[in-house]
Amino acid sequence: MTRHIVAALQLGTDPAGTPETLGKILSYEQQIIDSGAELVVMPEALLGGYPKGDIFGTRLGYRLPEGRTQFADYANRAITIPGPEIDALAGLARRTGAFIVCGVIERAGSTLYCTAVFIDPERGFVARHRKLMPTGTERLIWGQGDGSTLPVVQTAAGKAGAAICWENYMPLLRMAMYAKGIEVWCAPTVDARDVWQSTMRHIAVEGRCFAVSACQYQPSPASRGESVEGWNDNEPLIVGRSVIVGPLGDVLAGPLEGGEGLIHAGMDLAELPGARYDFDPVGHYARPDVFSLSVDTRPKPAVSFIGDDEVS
Repeated sequence: MTRHIVAALQLGTDPAGTPETLGKILSYEQQIIDSGAELVVMPEALLGGYPKGDIFGTRLGYRLPEGRTQFADYANRAITIPGPEIDALAGLARRTGAFIVCGVIERAGSTLYCTAVFIDPERGFVARHRKLMPTGTERLIWGQGDGSTLPVVQTAAGKAGAAICWENYMPLLRMAMYAKGIEVWCAPTVDARDVWQSTMRHIAVEGRCFAVSACQYQPSPASRGESVEGWNDNEPLIVGRSVIVGPLGDVLAGPLEGGEGLIHAGMDLAELPGARYDFDPVGHYARPDVFSLSVDTRPKPAVSFIGDDEVS
């Protein structure tokens, strides 16, 4: 029996900016060490921010000038890969010995992606997953990832991959990740609804894997002297509810509600073969004679240059 510790760090983006948010993350170094965590999952869009309630000056058919200014400010809060924030997360991973999966807003050229970065304590940045399908009006501000960023990475706590927020509701994405042998399902999110707990338990049972969901916590707008149209400004904007679930759907830690903090739980990968005894979604419980899934993992650049010409 080999037990591993996994953790979810529930934090909210600091409205003061990305450096301040990074400082909040780094302030949990000792707590991560004390927990003994070998894998730490952090929320969606933690570095860069999830602009809940913002409309970026958009109406159907036209955009207001102030929305362009707002988007430019938001883009300036995004991070690049590589970049100083990635270096700082790599330093945190190295000092704590914990593999980090962290939600960021990634700036690539003039496009923003909602991304999960994978940081190894020895190798640093090893992979990224760009959200395949931004939800609703997220499509105004984020581009779509492609099949080339669907990693399942070996960590000390097992094989880990990530699906971001409502990607977790994409059945074919889940099937692809199961087929890659995922053992620790990482779910950075801002979904704090009660039903999200059922989603995480369902995925853990369906994939017969451990699930670690880290959600942002954002206090009420009124507590910061702000207002969000259509929202009760005295209610938290995002209440959290980070949770860790076992492969038969049992809740191992959390949900953490109403504040920031670190939750952690022990897990044993030796439980997985027994959990899959009566259900393996890509093995004996699959019906490849009836159903099949083809996953295109090739990068899809908008422009490909053939030859030696370079832009000078």
